[in-house]
Amino acid sequence: MGNRLTQIATRTGDAGTTGLGNNQRVCKASLRVHAMGDVDELNSHIGVLLCETMPADVRELLVEIQHQLFNLGGELSIPGYELLQPEAVAALDAALERYNAQLPRLREFILPAGTRAAALAHVCRTVARRAERSVVALGNEEAIGDAPRQYLNRLSDLLFVLARVLNRVDGGDDVYWKSERLARGDD
Repeated sequence: MGNRLTQIATRTGDAGTTGLGNNQRVCKASLRVHAMGDVDELNSHIGVLLCETMPADVRELLVEIQHQLFNLGGELSIPGYELLQPEAVAALDAALERYNAQLPRLREFILPAGTRAAALAHVCRTVARRAERSVVALGNEEAIGDAPRQYLNRLSDLLFVLARVLNRVDGGDDVYWKSERLARGDD
């Protein structure tokens, strides 16, 4: 990867370009920079979520996810470079299976609400979906590996599940959408 930053205000981006990890300069509005920014924003939102009280195993999982998102950002910053490993996707699959098994079956849509931690997990989920769309758009224009797209897809699912887990930490529950169809008894 490129040189480590020793100076933050370099003024090299004043003309609307930024440097990638391979020292190539690209427009700040490029699909690659958008994808990098969305992944960075997701990582930052997870950092905010980690400020909340939560079970230790969920905290450890989210910290590992932050590290993997940093790997993903590194991969996106260098065209043709692969840093995110397929094992990272498999780890999300295992976490999805583990946490989803603890939850009751959904019978209706839920609102992105409940505890503050759960609501923040839902924000992370929506940012993960946006990051996924950015990576897909980049992949339509440039060759990128499968792992970045797969990781973000699984991560958004996991964040939904973790929001449900976090709503139950102190005996709470999901906040269900008040469906008119269900209120009438239609199935």
